[in-house]
Amino acid sequence: MRKYSFILMCLALLFTTAMGQNVEYEEYDLDNGLHVILHQDNTTPIVTVAVLYHVGSKNEPPGRTGFAHFFEHLMFEGSPNIKRGEYFKIIQAAGGQLNANTSNDRTYYYQTLPSNQLELGLYMESERMLHAKIDSTGIATQKEVVKEEKRLRVDNQPYGSFQQEMFKRAFNGTSYEWTPIGSFEDIDAANEQDFIDFYNTFYVPNNATLSIAGDIDVEETKALVEAYFGEVKRGTKEIPRPKVEIQPLGEDAEDVIFDNIQIPAVIQGFRMPAQGTEDYYALSYLTQLLSGGQSSRFQKTMVDEKRMALAVQASPLALESAGLFITLALPNGDNSLEDLQDEINKLIDEVKNEPIPDREFQKLKNQIENSFITGYSSVQSIAENLANYHVYYGDAALINNEIDRYRAVTKEDVMRVAKKYLVPENRVVLSYRPMSEKEQPEDSKIKNEGGKNE
Repeated sequence: MRKYSFILMCLALLFTTAMGQNVEYEEYDLDNGLHVILHQDNTTPIVTVAVLYHVGSKNEPPGRTGFAHFFEHLMFEGSPNIKRGEYFKIIQAAGGQLNANTSNDRTYYYQTLPSNQLELGLYMESERMLHAKIDSTGIATQKEVVKEEKRLRVDNQPYGSFQQEMFKRAFNGTSYEWTPIGSFEDIDAANEQDFIDFYNTFYVPNNATLSIAGDIDVEETKALVEAYFGEVKRGTKEIPRPKVEIQPLGEDAEDVIFDNIQIPAVIQGFRMPAQGTEDYYALSYLTQLLSGGQSSRFQKTMVDEKRMALAVQASPLALESAGLFITLALPNGDNSLEDLQDEINKLIDEVKNEPIPDREFQKLKNQIENSFITGYSSVQSIAENLANYHVYYGDAALINNEIDRYRAVTKEDVMRVAKKYLVPENRVVLSYRPMSEKEQPEDSKIKNEGGKNE
């Protein structure tokens, strides 16, 4: 016990020291509405130039789903000054790397370069914002790219459709009902002007945050930002901000999905509050308690001790306006999906009714703080988090003090949120079963539902 206490004391000292080193930054707005955040770190000669556009699948109207994700690809088609297909080549030839991603709430682009190529990164992103190439050739090309991505990541990926299936049931009637991949029917039905209108609505400086982190001189960088982005015109269209109002679930909150899989799975989605809310932080502790590593309760009980599951995990999908607390389990041997679901819910009930021991709770705090600290281990992650905090929370300073919100969570908070959100009336259950069972008689399905692990 003394040894364990000493380790905890050392970890606490480590966390305190690390978090005492604040991320310093400066932020301001250009006249066109572009928000700029600069973080100077001259320890290594690299810099990240990132732009976050506050548009995701949530901003799409019915009949235009998939646009945000489609634009993530389309924005690499070039501009009047960048030839088609050259965007990646130019950055990579300069020794850099780049990528982009789309969520329900945002579209994010970044380039990490040697610091002497800062101006190149600013030029490339300003070209995207000023006059990206949107024409029939690029649209046709990217349609095929996005379709192939869906085939690889959703259609031909085991359980790959679970997010689509879960969201359309959990968020029915809201713009979270569809996921970023959207509908190919909607993309195919759109004409060139529809894409131009989307660009002119969302890809404007007053809907964007430029975040630069790394080996920079702040005053020189400000001058470059003004030179490359100052001429971009402010958007004039109203930017849609749909309000997501979650309605009570109906009676069809459980469903069976037949898929091209060998092993069945049971996936539960409990609706949870938005990221940044008080309950969100308590649910983060609950996730760590149930599924955070080899010593977590799900792993120890269901995989190691009872050998009921090949794998079991919990994961919160936190969004800007809502979220889902997901549990997933794959059965081992003859254990049924119902057995797994019952055991998961039994372990959840233990959290609701039995206080977490002090020692276990302290370990959770250490794990969460360690994860928080390591999340800022590169200028690339700092640039992204500064943009996220500004856009989602309206406060970039949270990069330094959000840890206090995690530290404020108590054992009683974890029990409270488990009782409040992890309840049947707030849950969608998907039973994934092999396609081969679809044609079998009902009694045969029941016998085979465990999916023996051979």
